[in-house]
Amino acid sequence: MDEKKAFYVSVTGIVMSQGRYLIVKRSDKEKAFPGKWTVPGGKVERADYHSKVPNAGGLWYEVLEAALRRELKEEVGLSVKRTGYVTSMAFERPDKAHGVIVSFWCEGHEGEIRLCDALTTFRWVDLEEAKGFDLIEGIYDELVMVDKLSKHF
Repeated sequence: MDEKKAFYVSVTGIVMSQGRYLIVKRSDKEKAFPGKWTVPGGKVERADYHSKVPNAGGLWYEVLEAALRRELKEEVGLSVKRTGYVTSMAFERPDKAHGVIVSFWCEGHEGEIRLCDALTTFRWVDLEEAKGFDLIEGIYDELVMVDKLSKHF
């Protein structure tokens, strides 16, 4: 693969409920951002689309949304009823891996929170409370974006 074009595509889900947002703490054993607080999410995998029947002409639609729903189920045990686009960003992790993240808002969650091994705890926080957590850079800004968007739902 051409290194100039190599990067990860990831999705994050900002789950909201009654004016509060779900944040999760990464394990101290994680390679990237150990011990930091974030929102659930992860990399898009080939199985998010390739194992499904293409929508048209060999194309798969709503791949990011499928990855988001899978990641939410895997990381925190939740299903969500509605999602929408928040923002996207490019980044370089501390381990020099490059990536693009597409962030979504999520509401209408179902299920009880069950954390995967990569996460150690969770909290439901409002914007003011979120300021007191050691969040990965940019996460607070995304919470603010979702808060503004949610006024129009």
